[in-house]
Amino acid sequence: MEQKRNMIQTISLLLKHELLFCDVSPLCYKISAKKEIVKRSVYNFAHRENYLKEKRTEGLPNPVFAYQAGLIKRGKGIDPETQYNKSANIAIAAGNINGVILHPGEKFSFWRLVGRTSKKNGYKEGRVIEQGRLTVGLGGGLCNLANVIHLLVLHSPLEVTEVHYHSDALSPDHGKRIPMSSGTSVSYNNIDLQFKNRTDQDFQILVKVDNDILYAELRSEKDVPYSYAITEEDHHFRKEGSRYFRISKIYRDTIDKKTVV
Repeated sequence: MEQKRNMIQTISLLLKHELLFCDVSPLCYKISAKKEIVKRSVYNFAHRENYLKEKRTEGLPNPVFAYQAGLIKRGKGIDPETQYNKSANIAIAAGNINGVILHPGEKFSFWRLVGRTSKKNGYKEGRVIEQGRLTVGLGGGLCNLANVIHLLVLHSPLEVTEVHYHSDALSPDHGKRIPMSSGTSVSYNNIDLQFKNRTDQDFQILVKVDNDILYAELRSEKDVPYSYAITEEDHHFRKEGSRYFRISKIYRDTIDKKTVV
C-alpha cells in the first residue's frame, strides 16, 4: 500500500508567564477582541482573495467524506439550556454554509459565510472558551461546526490555509480517543477557518442539523484518487506547575486507492 504522511499539528501547550493586556480584566479582553476584529477587516479589505460565491441545492455526484456528531452533551455540571442553544446556533450557521461550491482556485472562509453572530440574526447564548476557560457567549458552540468542516477538509485534497486550535483537554476523553474530534477554534472574525481548492475540480460542502445531530458531507464532481486517515502518536499529559497539558503529534496519511489491496 502506497502512502505518504504529513504532520498536521503538534500540540505542545506550555504556560505563558507574561501578563498580556487582554489578561488584565474582562474589559481589556473585550477591547483586545475588538482591536483584532478591526485588524482583520482592514486586512480583508486590502487583500482581495478569490472567495467562493456559488451555492447549489443539488449535491455533486461523488461522496468524498461524511461525518456526523451529536450536539447535546449531558452530565454533571452541564447546563442543558446552553447545549440546546448551541445546537440552534449551529443550525443557523450551517444554513449559511450548506451547498457551497468551491471551484478550482477559490477559497472558503468560515466567517465570510456565517457572518456576525448577533441576536438580530437569531443567535443565542451558548458555551464559548475565553482565555482558556469555559463561559457563556452569544453564538456559542460554533467551534463544533468549524471542527467538523475541518475534518471534512483533512479527508480531502483541499488545502487548509488558516486554522486555529484550542485545547481539547477541556473535554476529557470518553471511550476511544479520536484525534481531531475537537479543538478547531473560531471567533468572529479574526480567528477564522479557511481553505483553498488547488485541484482541477469542484467540491461542495453539505451541512445540516436534524434532531440535534450535525450531519456533514464533502462531495466532488469526480472521484478523488486518494483516501486519507488521521493518526496520532505520543499522546500524553504533562504537568506544568499545578496545571496539566495534553501533548500529541497528529499526522495525515494519504493513501493511493489504486494500491489498496
